[in-house]
Amino acid sequence: MRLAIGMVETRSMVAAVQAADTMVKSADVEIKDFDFVGSGIVAVIVTGEVAAVQAAVENGRERAAQLAEVISSNVIARPHDEVDKILED
Repeated sequence: MRLAIGMVETRSMVAAVQAADTMVKSADVEIKDFDFVGSGIVAVIVTGEVAAVQAAVENGRERAAQLAEVISSNVIARPHDEVDKILED
């Protein structure tokens, strides 16, 4: 079964760390990547089962919004195999 991918992008390192912490505490997800995009924008990417990723992203977004600007968030339920190439170490 393919794992879902969820992302929260903020304009603050502190908010991104808080979002990551909230996401892993609120659902059974794993942090896949923590990306410094530039201009203060930081993206946190998690993986897990679809429902867990949806809950984690929603909770992470809400918590990050209390601290800073949330640029965007998204959940991809069943990403194509090619997407994994983007996220490989």
